[in-house]
Parts: sequence; C-alpha cells; structure tokens
Amino acid sequence: MKQDIANIPRHVAVIMDGNGRWAKKRLMPRTFGHNAGMNAMIAMARKAKSMGIRYLTVYALSTENLSRPKEELEGLYNLFRKYFTKNVKDLYAEGAAVRVIGDITALPQDVQTLIEEGVKNSPADAQFFVILALNYGARAELTRAVNAAISRGERVEEGDISSLLYTKDIPDPDLIIRTGGELRLSNFLLWQAAYSELYFTDVLFPDFDEKQFEKAIASYSGRNRRFGKI
Repeated sequence: MKQDIANIPRHVAVIMDGNGRWAKKRLMPRTFGHNAGMNAMIAMARKAKSMGIRYLTVYALSTENLSRPKEELEGLYNLFRKYFTKNVKDLYAEGAAVRVIGDITALPQDVQTLIEEGVKNSPADAQFFVILALNYGARAELTRAVNAAISRGERVEEGDISSLLYTKDIPDPDLIIRTGGELRLSNFLLWQAAYSELYFTDVLFPDFDEKQFEKAIASYSGRNRRFGKI
C-alpha cells in the first residue's frame, strides 16, 4: 500500500551497493548484477521524479572501483556501451536531464564520448536531474577544489570551497541512502553530506524497488532536521 509521505526531500543520493553479491547468490557473474542494478537505477529515477524529488545522485563508479579486476571493469564499460544511450533517452522521455560528477578522463575514450553526449543532449528545461557519480571520490574532489583555490592565490571561506566542487550548482543531499547492508559513506559526497540524513538497508541494490525507495523517503519524512540548532 502506498505510504502517505508529506515531506519530500529535494535531493536524494544513493550508494548503490550489492550488485555483485546479488549476482553471486544466483551463481552468475558480477556483470549480471551490474546489469540488474542499471535497470533498478532507471526504475528508481522514475519513482523519484514521480514523488517530486528534484535531484537524484547515484554513486555509479568510485575512484576506488577503478582498481577492480580488468575483466570486471571491462564488463562495466561494455554495459555502458550497450545500454547507456537507450537508458539516457528513456530518462529524456521522462523529462530528466543527466549530469555527471567525477573525473571521467580515466575512462575509455568511447565511454567518455557517450557520457558527454548524454549530458550535452539533456533537455534544457528539465525539472528533474539524474546525477551520475563516475570515477568519483570525495577526497579527490576536495583535493581538486583546494588546488583550484591555491591557484587563485586567495584566502577562501566555506562557501568558496563549495563553489569549487563538482556539485557547485547542485543543492546538498537531504538524504543519502545506502543499500547492501554496509554502514559507511565510502568516500561519497563527504563535504556535501555534512547535514544529510542517512538511511541504511540490507536490501541489495537490484532488489531495491519502488516500495523500498518509498520506505526510505518515508523514514526521511518523519525526521526532524535541526542542522545543529535546538
């Protein structure tokens, strides 16, 4: 039964964990789980938009993930090659724009081109944004921002740091969801998450369906956010 949710977050970020374990339980290769996770991500984006959420950030590939076996990485890249354009067009049809945070220059050139085209061709008047964190790490992002500030030769305040991040024109996440049972942020949006609400679930990401997403939003809706105040 659909839950009555009064307080909808503006920005939800998701650590999509558990694809590999989901595949292993089914005696399938990890790529099978990543494919299922990609389908779950599209369904989640549709659900988020239908609920009135404006920004959905998904942790698709971390800087640490690039150290995984070459075979698994190539499988991930092949999924991008096979499904990225279609999935992005499906998002366009839903009125969504695609954004990317992270350093995609470490990815294969053809994958970079696909991603760049997906961003460039996004609807200009979109009211919903899917933000893909690709080769993203919060420490690398902060290091990049500090070096940019040093190059200016100026003293910086907190707001200046925010303006130098990949997310400079995106509001901080109200809610961060992590699937798969782990209880950590894993180098994800560390600066932006200063006052984010956190939601952890044991559900592996391919099984994180609309009802599970609704449950997470309902949990957020019932919380009292004080931002350090009384």
